[in-house]
Amino acid sequence: MTDNPTAADAKTESTGGSTLPKEEIARMTDDIVAALKTVYDPEIPADIYELGLIYKVDIKDDRAVDVDMTLTTPNCPAAAELPLMVENAVASVAGVGPVKVQVVWDPPWDQSRMSDEARVVLNMW
Repeated sequence: MTDNPTAADAKTESTGGSTLPKEEIARMTDDIVAALKTVYDPEIPADIYELGLIYKVDIKDDRAVDVDMTLTTPNCPAAAELPLMVENAVASVAGVGPVKVQVVWDPPWDQSRMSDEARVVLNMW
């Protein structure tokens, strides 16, 4: 992962030499990203993936999925609900096992992490 990743740089990985077929990992990855794009910060009209709040998605051999995400600020009013929304969205993907979402603060989020799509929606050029 780069030092200053944007939404497009969010790391999706499978643990080591996975026993899951590559096609299945690719499908799950695409479906997980699509699911994440359905989760919106209630105060911002852009999805959390395009905002760059998802730092890592790790698909394990047993189909468990670990997600590292952040929030726009530590005082985010949606801090209690967004991780649960992410967990539910990822868990809704066919073939996904248990989902664990961890909120991380390093590196801290800033506007440079947003995708061009989010910048257009928020008129932040």
